[in-house]
Amino acid sequence: MKNLFHLNKYLFKYKILLIIGSIFILISTIFALYPAEFVRHSFDNIQDNLSNPTIENSIHTTLLKYGGLIVLFAVMKGIFMFFMRQTIIVMSRRIEFDLKNEIYRKYQDLSLSFYKKNNTGDLMNRITEDVNRVRMYLGPAMMYAINMFFLFSLVIWKMFSINTTLTLYVLIPFPVLAFAVYYVSNQINRKSEVVQSKLSDLTSISQETFSAINIIKIFRNEENSFKYFYSECKNYTKKQLQLVSVEAWFFPLIILLIGISTITTIYIGGLESFEGNITTGNIAEFIIYVNMLTWPVASVGWVTSLVQRAEASMERINEFLDTKSEIVNPTTERTDIIGDIQFENISFTYPDTGIQALKNISFRLKENETLGIFGKTGSGKSTIANLMCRLYDSSEGTISFGGKNIKKLNLSDLRRKIGYVPQDGFLFSGTVNENISFGKDEFTEEEIKQAARIAEIDDEIENFPKKYETIIGERGVQLSGGQRQRISIARAIFINPPIFIFDDSLSAIDANKEQKILKNLKNKTENNTNVIISHRTSSLKNAHHIIVLDDGSVSEEGTHNDLIQKNGFYAQMHKKQTTENL
Repeated sequence: MKNLFHLNKYLFKYKILLIIGSIFILISTIFALYPAEFVRHSFDNIQDNLSNPTIENSIHTTLLKYGGLIVLFAVMKGIFMFFMRQTIIVMSRRIEFDLKNEIYRKYQDLSLSFYKKNNTGDLMNRITEDVNRVRMYLGPAMMYAINMFFLFSLVIWKMFSINTTLTLYVLIPFPVLAFAVYYVSNQINRKSEVVQSKLSDLTSISQETFSAINIIKIFRNEENSFKYFYSECKNYTKKQLQLVSVEAWFFPLIILLIGISTITTIYIGGLESFEGNITTGNIAEFIIYVNMLTWPVASVGWVTSLVQRAEASMERINEFLDTKSEIVNPTTERTDIIGDIQFENISFTYPDTGIQALKNISFRLKENETLGIFGKTGSGKSTIANLMCRLYDSSEGTISFGGKNIKKLNLSDLRRKIGYVPQDGFLFSGTVNENISFGKDEFTEEEIKQAARIAEIDDEIENFPKKYETIIGERGVQLSGGQRQRISIARAIFINPPIFIFDDSLSAIDANKEQKILKNLKNKTENNTNVIISHRTSSLKNAHHIIVLDDGSVSEEGTHNDLIQKNGFYAQMHKKQTTENL
């Protein structure tokens, strides 16, 4: 239960709803209790007057009276049950809302290394299926538990006040029922955990397939992909059927033990009636009480199962809610971000893989200047960009902006001042307009179009069916690779930050378009601090300083002309690329 303690803050927040809901449950239980007495009075009156044919009208009046009261109390019970659900269930839905928001915010706060270690399908299940299980504990389980407490207390008190002997005999099957239901529910819970795990696997497989559908089609791997999904789905179905076979025992057990209690009531009640200890109406009353107690007793196992499932789900949720982000904001005070960037003896090893990406890197990028970073794939180029944005913290060394350690800068201010364009620039499934304006809340249409013009994408957008209101599809599936990159560039330009980082963001764009964009960017960003990461020397020739990376280390550095004269790796790649473009 300790994992569920995390929810206490929400229960305290909505304590008024919980208290009022409990009062409604009590009132509803009281209204449910009295019809049994009305039935008893009806039976006793009929029995008392059966031998007197002259009072037929009196019997009719009595039946109508008690029948009317039963209907009235049933209606009142229904009304307060409605109020009960409108408080307890509404409380659970509000807590569900708050918990999902807490989880989502935590997802956003966690560092990239967390996402490297956890698959998306599992994270999706935690915020959906696991939260839903927790809500079932906060809503139905809690509501039925409170109802069970009140109902048991009042009904057993009533039964003992009528006849102790009959009550003891009637209650004998109930502990057996509670134990049997608890055992079955326990088995259901264990198998449900397995089913839930298999469902997470299926979700992950489906999501991965949908994301990589183009690759699957290109490599004609649809059949293998289907076979893999079919195998996992078959395994899931097998576990699901095992769960169903256990669940099939639930209601037969309840019906069996209800029958035993009812027969016991009639038999023992008949003997007590012959001895004059109770009336015939009391037997009918007891049968109603037995049926009233059946569901609460049966629900002991069901409620226990809900609590156990919620406990398991909350443990999964707490697992990452308690995870400390490796990247924390050191201050809430606003800090000035100056584009004078210095790397001093920076080394970095990815925590999830243990691969060392950077080895003792040092350089300085002065404010309003452009740094070019060149190197082969896997040389550490993108790692430098990630460290500048503080998506990771360096293992060794110091990164500073304007002489201030990056770890002491306000994280929000730092990222607000950087326009980052990754190679695989992610686009959302909304409109072109929404994607370009992603980084600002207030803007004009002209600002969006101006950013698009600089990124050389405006003319193409104007040819789209709905122009800037065109839906681009999930991850920009409707667009080419070059179009996605240029919209990503436009998004960075739109926020107009003092620092730009272009991480191989022109790789999918043809050479002519690339030169136009670079010219536009040069005019736009001449008063900005710029970092251009590229495997094309043509993108770097105007940089004030270029560093060449090889296996995480700086192998060459200088201006474009300096590096050409050195006739090293950079010069060789420049010659090769120039020849290919002829």
